[in-house]
Amino acid sequence: MAPHPVNPIHDDTALVLFDGVCPLCNGFVQFVIARDPKGRFRFAPLQGEAARRACVAAGLDRPAGGTPDSVIVLQGGRMQVRSDAVLTIAAGLPFPWRLLAVGRVLPRPVRDALYRVVARNRYRWFGQRTTCPVPSPGVRDRFLE
Repeated sequence: MAPHPVNPIHDDTALVLFDGVCPLCNGFVQFVIARDPKGRFRFAPLQGEAARRACVAAGLDRPAGGTPDSVIVLQGGRMQVRSDAVLTIAAGLPFPWRLLAVGRVLPRPVRDALYRVVARNRYRWFGQRTTCPVPSPGVRDRFLE
């Protein structure tokens, strides 16, 4: 597989930035990897240098010292956050998972309110790791760090 571009935002793939110490977020990443046979999605933990560079290139400030509160999708110079990011990922997966993108019919404020409830409680419900897990060799090329 070709090396990752310096600026992954302009790649044909989508870069998914996620909270690397959150078991729920890591589980979501594993879910996507298992259902993305074409490898359209690449990943980087928000706590890492690759995410910082990608955010700078997109003109986005990461939470400074705070808890990352959103999954972020960067693709083609565009940034999606919260429920838009999750629905963008769903739309990029094969059938039947892409059907979940129908969630866009709900108004964004409603979707994001539900997203924020989960984001605010994810450590209480699922715990928190002290470090980001190391990807297995079979999927390591899908991660920027």
